[in-house]
Amino acid sequence: MKNRKALILTALRVEYLAVRAHLEVVEEVTNKGTVYEKGHFTSNDKFWDILLVEIGAGNNTAAFEAERAIEYFQPEVALFVGVAGAIKDARVGDVVAATKIYGYASGKSEKEFLPRPDVGNSSYTMVQRARAVGRKSVWLSRIKEPSDQFGKPKVFTGAIAAGEQVVASTESETYKFIRSNYGDSLAVEMEGRGFLVATHANPEVESLVIRGISDLVHNKSDSDDDTRQEIASKHATAFAFEILANL
Repeated sequence: MKNRKALILTALRVEYLAVRAHLEVVEEVTNKGTVYEKGHFTSNDKFWDILLVEIGAGNNTAAFEAERAIEYFQPEVALFVGVAGAIKDARVGDVVAATKIYGYASGKSEKEFLPRPDVGNSSYTMVQRARAVGRKSVWLSRIKEPSDQFGKPKVFTGAIAAGEQVVASTESETYKFIRSNYGDSLAVEMEGRGFLVATHANPEVESLVIRGISDLVHNKSDSDDDTRQEIASKHATAFAFEILANL
């Protein structure tokens, strides 16, 4: 039986390494200058070829690299896996699977900035699978070198806001703008909207954005960023591979 194919994009090295730890028989491949790693993932009699790439930050970069990788690899599934800052409900170490992502910078600048809704949706099938996986605790067994520093992680499915700014304070104008105009957003990040632009243009590819919470906007500290990002990346990755194991 032919292996199924999934593309996984990450923005940061810590996210990339968390994903790579789940792959077997990894080899480097290149396409038009972009360097990928290709490996295998097997679970529950499911056999996946995985193409993994670290792209850096930003929605424009995510759209470009996702489109390029989809054209090259022709996957059935595309995932963006990484970390995010929590706006509400979620805590450090929790996982948020995005039902939709708001491009919060879209709008018209007059005397006041007038937002124009710019929304991308994850695939219906993938959101349903995320909810099913999130209702159970089986995915926790996939966490590599688990830590109890932040307690048992929870899974949320809901909206995420994405833009080009690092939102580091509840006193920032960007934070206040997101809370006023996109109040159902659980987290904020910088690549998901661009990623969903690319997958929308390739409707044959099922898509989902998965984020581990590495910090809380209302209580952000840089003192242990590395630790929190590593834990959040491992949790998001474990959840992503549990989804693949059940598709």
